[in-house]
Amino acid sequence: MELDRSSPMPLWAQLEGELKRRLDAGEFVERFPTDSELVQEYAVSRHTVREAIRHLNKTGILRRERGRGTVVDQSEFEQPLGALYSLFESIEASGAEQRSTVVELGETRDDSVAARLGLEPGASLLYLERIRFAAGQPLAIDRAWLPLELTTPLLDSDFGHTALYDELERRCGLRPTQGWERIAPVIPTASDRERLRMRRGEAAFFLERLSHSHGTAIEWRTSTIRGDRYRFLASWSMGAAPALTATTSD
Repeated sequence: MELDRSSPMPLWAQLEGELKRRLDAGEFVERFPTDSELVQEYAVSRHTVREAIRHLNKTGILRRERGRGTVVDQSEFEQPLGALYSLFESIEASGAEQRSTVVELGETRDDSVAARLGLEPGASLLYLERIRFAAGQPLAIDRAWLPLELTTPLLDSDFGHTALYDELERRCGLRPTQGWERIAPVIPTASDRERLRMRRGEAAFFLERLSHSHGTAIEWRTSTIRGDRYRFLASWSMGAAPALTATTSD
């Protein structure tokens, strides 16, 4: 793409947008071009290139490393297992910026989810779907269902930069106290792959979680998490191992 020198938009801003487009398309996986290469490719000054790179650095997409130049930021996050955790809090604790794009927040009905929550068929549910970003890059797609009878105040929440469990406690007086989680590898759907900016054939983690609050089921959640940016860590010690359980697909 040639930059438009007749446009009122500065050349550095045009170059920033063009480089971001190419990054989103999966280019520069092995190596990001040097300043000199970008100067030659786009016929712009070194100052223009550095200004575009500086703004991409600010968003967390790129970073400068001594001895390596500019590299694509593929920050990875590691999550210990065995305790209740919030993806929001885990990312924030790592020092990376966390934000979400809310795809949907509203009332729905889903009999299979209602059964998981111990509700009658046709029960009203609150449904929240978000794309989770870490350090400016998509990390996960979260889908959560909660009993609407217990969580109606959440319909007024802004989930762009807050944790579901924090809002649940603040607005509804509920907090998960126990539950279970299941993790499996998955090839995302074409839609999820596009939203997570993954390449065809790349695997992700598919996480299922059922949360209870003092014996009452309050959340069924599924999350599709990029496998190249997230890892789970389990600790162990000597002793009897839990029995292996055979399961069948739903």
